[in-house]
Amino acid sequence: MLKIAFWDNPINHLRLQPLTFTKPSCELRVGILTIKEKWEKHFNLNSVGYFTLDYLAEKYKSPEPADDLLIISGNILPSADLILALTKLTKGEGISIEGEAIAFRADTPLALPNIRFKAIDLMLQRINYTWDLYLQNGDQIRSDFILLTQNRISQKITDPYTMCYGNEIFLEPGATVKAAILNAENGPIYIGKNGMIGEGSIIRGPFALNEQSELSMGAKIRGDVTIGPYSKAGGEISTSVIQGYSSKGHDGFLGHSVIGEWCNLGAGTNNSNLKINYSSVKMWRYDLQAFDNTGLQFCGLIMGDHSKCAISTTFNTGTSIGVGANIFGPGLPRTIIPSFAWGGFNGFVTHHLDKMFESADLVMKRRSRVLDRIEKNILIHVFEQTNDERIWQS
Repeated sequence: MLKIAFWDNPINHLRLQPLTFTKPSCELRVGILTIKEKWEKHFNLNSVGYFTLDYLAEKYKSPEPADDLLIISGNILPSADLILALTKLTKGEGISIEGEAIAFRADTPLALPNIRFKAIDLMLQRINYTWDLYLQNGDQIRSDFILLTQNRISQKITDPYTMCYGNEIFLEPGATVKAAILNAENGPIYIGKNGMIGEGSIIRGPFALNEQSELSMGAKIRGDVTIGPYSKAGGEISTSVIQGYSSKGHDGFLGHSVIGEWCNLGAGTNNSNLKINYSSVKMWRYDLQAFDNTGLQFCGLIMGDHSKCAISTTFNTGTSIGVGANIFGPGLPRTIIPSFAWGGFNGFVTHHLDKMFESADLVMKRRSRVLDRIEKNILIHVFEQTNDERIWQS
């Protein structure tokens, strides 16, 4: 019986840091679902494991021995044409596009040198860079919305003070909406199980609020926005993805940005997503260890897991923040902030692991999760891996 698994091309995984410091690429959320969840829905199969970097393998385990695995590169998004091509593969065959291995059928990725790859000409949807997550988010919300809601009936909006425009509005069981404006004329609006839309919220689709998440009173959602599960969001948000288990519950602007898991943006936090001279934005590339021109006019903030900022923090255009950083104080901090940095415009010291673990444990317990030994070992590895980036230590 065919089973599916995911593998991380090390170069692709590196390009997607800081978001992939703590997880395989397929665990990134774009649209309503993670990349892994999209494939599982399309194939109607649960994935059986990951072939990823060694330090992640204890949490994201490799599959048990299997006779027949379809192994898919973790940054590839499903499409009808690609799925059709994959269903035609036999064991020992794979497909490549523009010289890159996309997927293959085998019992282990170690069989890669023996795979007969067929080059196909196909418009491929994939996440090459962190900013691709927000660039493709609107289209992915549209496709995930169809995938999740076809042949299903939405819960009814019974609140008489909520105004709805457009037909593509879907509420999962337990979702509530109070005195809000839902405009789905430009894209669907999806409210996950037990999601809550606060009074006075103004939402323009495409928009997704995932399970157990909350949109604060008076929030303004400009479209192409995803709020991952168990999160709080408020203020003004445009073209952004909050991966999950994070909070931006207060006023402030977030635009053209991706926020990892277990993050917190203090009240009044704002980011710039457009340079004052309208020129294209440079972002830090972890694979190059240098800034690179994105070619994008709109590019905001990328924040890795477990990072936080204090009240009224302001971020410049094209800022990247690693894992476990704490940013505070007046002024604009630098546009590349290493993992486990503690400080801001006036300089940084190291956010040591024991202190970081204390706060992370408290944060995770609030959502009935535990910072266990496996999670700690991943963070220890990231701390050691990024030691040279904390230049103030030398």
